[in-house]
Amino acid sequence: MDGATVLCKALKEQGVEYCFGIVGFPIIEVGIACQAVGIKYIGCRNEQSAAYAAQAMGYLTEKPAVCLVVSGPGFLHTLGGLANATENCWPMICIGGSSDLDLDTRGSFQECNQIDSARIYCKYASRPTSVSVIPLHVQKAVRMAMYGRPGAVYIDIPGNLILTSIDENEIIFPVPVTLPPPKSVPPKDMLIKAYEEIKKAKKPLIIYGKGSQWTKKGPLQIMKFVEETNIPVIATPGGKGVIPDDFKNNIQAARSYALKNSDLIILIGARLNWILHFGIEPRFNKNVKIIQIDVKAEEFHQNVPTTVPLLGDIGDTIELLRHEMKGYTFVEKCEWKKILNDKCEKNKNIIKKMAEDHSVPLNYYAAYHPIQEYVKKNDVLVINEGANTMDIGRSMLPSFLPKRRLDAGSFGTMGVGLGYALAAGFYCRDYSPDTKVLVIQGDSAFGFSGMELETIKRYNLPITIIVINNGGIYRGLTKENWEEMDNDTEEDRCFSLPVLSLTPECRYDKMCEAFGGVGVLVRTVPEIKQELQKSYTLKNVTLINCIIANDSERKPQEHQWLTRSKI
Repeated sequence: MDGATVLCKALKEQGVEYCFGIVGFPIIEVGIACQAVGIKYIGCRNEQSAAYAAQAMGYLTEKPAVCLVVSGPGFLHTLGGLANATENCWPMICIGGSSDLDLDTRGSFQECNQIDSARIYCKYASRPTSVSVIPLHVQKAVRMAMYGRPGAVYIDIPGNLILTSIDENEIIFPVPVTLPPPKSVPPKDMLIKAYEEIKKAKKPLIIYGKGSQWTKKGPLQIMKFVEETNIPVIATPGGKGVIPDDFKNNIQAARSYALKNSDLIILIGARLNWILHFGIEPRFNKNVKIIQIDVKAEEFHQNVPTTVPLLGDIGDTIELLRHEMKGYTFVEKCEWKKILNDKCEKNKNIIKKMAEDHSVPLNYYAAYHPIQEYVKKNDVLVINEGANTMDIGRSMLPSFLPKRRLDAGSFGTMGVGLGYALAAGFYCRDYSPDTKVLVIQGDSAFGFSGMELETIKRYNLPITIIVINNGGIYRGLTKENWEEMDNDTEEDRCFSLPVLSLTPECRYDKMCEAFGGVGVLVRTVPEIKQELQKSYTLKNVTLINCIIANDSERKPQEHQWLTRSKI
């Protein structure tokens, strides 16, 4: 059995179902072997997109998918994806071809120190030195990707091992990794301590993050916990959907006020990083107490002290906490909940007014209004990417089920959009056939991975993509500004073009048509609504190119989203 077959058979025995990649020397045979053993191979147009697709599939299916790439530059293109996966705590296995073992350090084709490069961004990196031990490396890679806090792992495959054949009796195929991983729960005294703190709180708040969605039990237990305790709740962007947006205690629209005034926060599967403003003033009450549930002990006391650290599986831990708190319900009619509900209504009304302004060119909120209605009426897995497009989408697009929203996440990565869409398309096809995939991207974000449109079409995935096109990053030039520049033939655009600008009203829809998909240009709310409805029943990729005002902005914020202002 040759090395390529050994590798792919080992992956298959460990439960790997999908492989996204770009083949070339020396890993063409690995791609062929994937298909031969029953692993679905998806050929992408860029290694970054392949890496983003593999990790999104790992998150959605709760088992690692593979990203297969060539040596040197091909591998290096995946580093952004590896870092993103580890930062987001999503499992993936990157497999990179590399120099023959006997040619190491001799200047061989695309020779690169791939192992050391990968270690910076991965939980685990290894290189088998013989065909017989390849399955052992695969088994450990799966275990490392899935156990503890999930993340990226890397296996380096020397070119000479891929074609080397050995007797099957010499190959060590270990037993499959036990999934889901082993679980732990906090000791009873810590659960009692957490309950004592909750009972004392006058302004409690539950915050849950994307870690809460990792297992099926987590969302179920969180929902029961919120229903039983009657405590107000908000989500980080990656956590949205565990508690439906229309649930009575979901006070997402009053997020800023809730963070600043809460005296106790129950933090579930979320980290006090930049997304939650580090848990410090002025965004948080300086005396706030934190009860934190996480699978990684090192995450406790990050930026602020953790009052009660609860180390363990989220679903099991909350189930035990619910048992300790039996009979506890936070008072329904109190000043805390009244203020939060009033703030929610006030902020919702501000956004509603902006969304009802249908003057052309549209603002972001008006463009999102028909998309919002579409998401409310249908089972949709949303991929949202961009600057203002994503920021506004986080508040405008409702979520009602777990794992129905993917965006740039903890790493703020631009370029994930169509890679995530590929994963979502295959996931819905194979696991959730009644779910529609909808991508909403800014025009700048679309540019990072736009060629994957061809991949989506090649695999017949009926994905709908909406490009919110303002002709720039945050803001762009008007068509009139652009025409004036065209008339000035002596001007050097390296100096005259604003650094944020892109081509105004660029016809991305024509690009989709060129690949055999459906492309449409829209400018009004009725047009967006009509094209969305059409796309729902199509068995083809659709790109809706939505032109909006070049200077459209977000609703004014009380605080900047980072610790310092952006442009």
